Amino acid sequence: MLSRRYKSRKHSRLSPCIRGRVKGQIELLQDVEARLAGRGGTAGNKFRMSLGLPVAATVNCADNTGAKNLYIISVKGIKGRLNRLPSACVGDMVMATVKKGKPDLRKKVMPAVIVRQRKPWRRKDGVYMYFEDNAGVIVNPKGEMKGSAITGPIGKECADLWPRIASAANAIV
Repeated sequence: MLSRRYKSRKHSRLSPCIRGRVKGQIELLQDVEARLAGRGGTAGNKFRMSLGLPVAATVNCADNTGAKNLYIISVKGIKGRLNRLPSACVGDMVMATVKKGKPDLRKKVMPAVIVRQRKPWRRKDGVYMYFEDNAGVIVNPKGEMKGSAITGPIGKECADLWPRIASAANAIV
């Protein structure tokens, strides 16, 4: 929101040149705010969810890359607090290693996106949602899938944030 200082009458006492510049900045800020408000559930913004997968969690791999289990090393975008483990939820990008799977995938750190979690989270409409397993898919740093297919459903939150994953999913819940 705009701060009160721009809405006050102080600017009426300014010279016309400066008043016009301030007015232009206010209109620009209002335009940016209006564009951001109209995003809805598209990429870049996600409602607060219950974090169900801390660092060192093992999740199933839901794609056809040949990996079976993924071990979460870190969570992208988490600032954190002293002694708190970073945790991930549906739609978060994590850095992971393959614990079971093809030998050429193992012992390498690669990005993955969480598509399912067992921990229930509350959606905006009041529904509590959870899956029967924890799962993720291996991606590249841009968010494009390494595999070509996803087994099982994926969360709507993940589909909104990652369009490439949504196009490969057979069910979005």
